[in-house]
Amino acid sequence: MRRRELIGLLGGAAAAWPLETHAQQRTQMRHIGFLIGLPADDPEGHARHAAFLHGLQELGWTVGRNLRMDYRSAAGVTENYPKYAGELIAAGSDVLVAGGTGALAALMQATRTLPIVFANAVDPVGSGYVASLARPGGNATGFMNTEFGLAAKWLELLKQIAPRITRAIVIRNPGPATGYFAAMQAVAPSLGVELIPVSGVDAGEMERAITTFVRGPNDGIIVTGQLARVQRGLAIALAARLRLPAVYPFRSFVTEGGLASFGIDQSEPYRLAAGYVDRILKGERPADLPVQAATKFDTVINLKTAKALGLDVPPTLLAVATEVIE
Repeated sequence: MRRRELIGLLGGAAAAWPLETHAQQRTQMRHIGFLIGLPADDPEGHARHAAFLHGLQELGWTVGRNLRMDYRSAAGVTENYPKYAGELIAAGSDVLVAGGTGALAALMQATRTLPIVFANAVDPVGSGYVASLARPGGNATGFMNTEFGLAAKWLELLKQIAPRITRAIVIRNPGPATGYFAAMQAVAPSLGVELIPVSGVDAGEMERAITTFVRGPNDGIIVTGQLARVQRGLAIALAARLRLPAVYPFRSFVTEGGLASFGIDQSEPYRLAAGYVDRILKGERPADLPVQAATKFDTVINLKTAKALGLDVPPTLLAVATEVIE
């Protein structure tokens, strides 16, 4: 080969290398669409998003290097879900992540082909999002919130911490979360407690219902569901103002002044969801990845709030509590 031809060949190859490298980087860059119901400025929402990103980083995925992520918050407004679901699909997401049942419902309505990984969803089988827990069968899989039967623990905890309770208002969401109320109703007669359900979707409606409900020192509150969680500040404030013992499903209610909670670490399913996203990006199908349920539950008690309500928390309950806030 002549020297001039050799130089030309090497020069052309050198010029091609950067182009080839950029092409490889483009093929390695994957795209995730993340839809959650909590407001964008909610600390708990940040914690869940951070847990998801941390899980991805442990598996070798870094935003800006080999991963692009579009984040949307419905801020607890039902009408926002379909809009943002459409935006994430139109953006060309490889995998969609649903933070909660509302996000999952919107994404499932928008696509039955793009892979969806959900975290903290309620009753995905009963809602028709998966065929079964072991074999989801469609384009969605992920991690469930608490099973309905565990809702009875909320009522039992309320009765333990405030034995005088004979009436409890239950703040719930419409839809699948009504199963929580049914589970509590099953044990309410044996505990001597009358249950009164109210929607937690609208703040004004919730405040009117709770204020109207209160009759005396034998009343209490149980908060369930994700939309009620968006109104957690109001629920905590009303319980304090009306001097109502209250039990919540998430630790964050108690750290912000609520009395007690029983439930899972809400960030953990997001960390685990990163593992399913990784497997899907590497070629596995949601249909073959089993839906998993939570196995670890925490009891959190705020002694300062208990004292303000004139409650003496039983030593036996304090002994089994995962965390006691003083």
